[in-house]
Amino acid sequence: MLKPLLILCLGNEIISDDRFGPEIADRLHQVSGLDPRADVVYLPIAGFALLDLLAGRKKVLIVDTMVTGRAPAGTLHSFPAGVLTATHHLTTSHQISLPTALELGRQLGLEMPTVIDVIAVEPQDIETLSEELTPPVRAALDETVQFIQRWITQNADKESDHES
Repeated sequence: MLKPLLILCLGNEIISDDRFGPEIADRLHQVSGLDPRADVVYLPIAGFALLDLLAGRKKVLIVDTMVTGRAPAGTLHSFPAGVLTATHHLTTSHQISLPTALELGRQLGLEMPTVIDVIAVEPQDIETLSEELTPPVRAALDETVQFIQRWITQNADKESDHES
């Protein structure tokens, strides 16, 4: 049975700050006592692959990098996907965007999440082949894990209230 909450970590493990998503997924898997109502999944691609992961979920938090050019590297951006600006992995020329995937899922009759939020870090380097995060992005890891734990608690509690 699918858990109602999904933490979807996007990224590439071998491209410097793009490793942020996989690094967060690893850290969350090591957290003792992480709320059992949430799944944590690392996915190196987006597009159609999202349909199977999103279908049947109530709420999703996407973890990724996002270049805005308006904030220093290591800055965290959080927002609902309704005001979605493209993050590095939510679309490429060979994939479909997150909004398109959601609409396709609805048209196929799949139950799509009612809430999709995003937490993204401003990267310093998403081009260099490296398994190391840059110092400003590495410094954002603990704060991101804490944010995600709060998000899970708040959304799991709200989900429990709706079931009562």
